[in-house]
Amino acid sequence: MTVVEQSEDLGRGAADAIFSKKGVDIALLDVEDLFVLSDVFVIATGTSRPHVQALAEGVEERLREDFQLKPLRSEGKAEAEWILLDYGDIIVHLFQASAREYYGLERLWADAPKVKWDEPAEAESRGLGVAEGQ
Repeated sequence: MTVVEQSEDLGRGAADAIFSKKGVDIALLDVEDLFVLSDVFVIATGTSRPHVQALAEGVEERLREDFQLKPLRSEGKAEAEWILLDYGDIIVHLFQASAREYYGLERLWADAPKVKWDEPAEAESRGLGVAEGQ
């Protein structure tokens, strides 16, 4: 497995954790060729300060349990407008909706290809079909 494939697996693990905590608008971007410090950005939205904090806790727990990883650094947990979890190979960005729109990471990194991630099967039971390409 290449480093990028491993990074994509980590990103998918983070996305699964976010999804399991009812995070929305989950996107994975392959920034390997555009950003020297990381391979994958995981971007998602929570509905409130406590929800964004819960998303961050869920990601940390999942990556610790499944991949034996802890973030190298994290920022923004107290305010939870934008929480950044830096795992080196991946960086997880968790936003409240207004902050995500304001900072527009997908616009800034529009040249980055999307990493394929499929919502877990529980998506159907939650009634959350997300359109392809989001």
